[in-house]
Amino acid sequence: MKTIRKNLLVALVAVASTWACMAQAQDFKIGIVNTDRILRDSNVAKNAQAKLESEFLKREKDLNEAISAFKTAAEKFERDAPTLSEAQRLAKQKQLVDQDRDLKRRQREFQEDLGARKNEENQMLFEKAGRAVKQVAETEKYDLVLQDAAYFNAKHDITEKVIKVLNASVGK
Repeated sequence: MKTIRKNLLVALVAVASTWACMAQAQDFKIGIVNTDRILRDSNVAKNAQAKLESEFLKREKDLNEAISAFKTAAEKFERDAPTLSEAQRLAKQKQLVDQDRDLKRRQREFQEDLGARKNEENQMLFEKAGRAVKQVAETEKYDLVLQDAAYFNAKHDITEKVIKVLNASVGK
């Protein structure tokens, strides 16, 4: 008899805890944020991209003009090489090699500088996005917000709400 009561009590406790967990699970609110969409669609991200483009536009244009000039000089050398003396040909070849080395160095520096600035802008964007996610989560009482889940039901996607908060902060 005591064993039956003990088993019955354990079963009742198990059922009660299951009901409690189910009740809590219904109150548990989850949100998902798609960072790719934030980086692509938010005005903050678009402004950062425009800022980078304007900052590096002149330098990129100058570099492209230098590359074009080098290609033209290399083509001219290929055409004229048979008619040049050995000393002229060697001097022109050395000049082209030096010019090519300088262009590659400038391209590498450009890419490094652009990459560093992109990282700076992305870091600022991620910080703003983090604050926007926190604001949405606190305002709408989310218990958990995940970033870039492999799969999720669209009803949990709060990316659009985060983008709206970010866009509202652009003027601030």
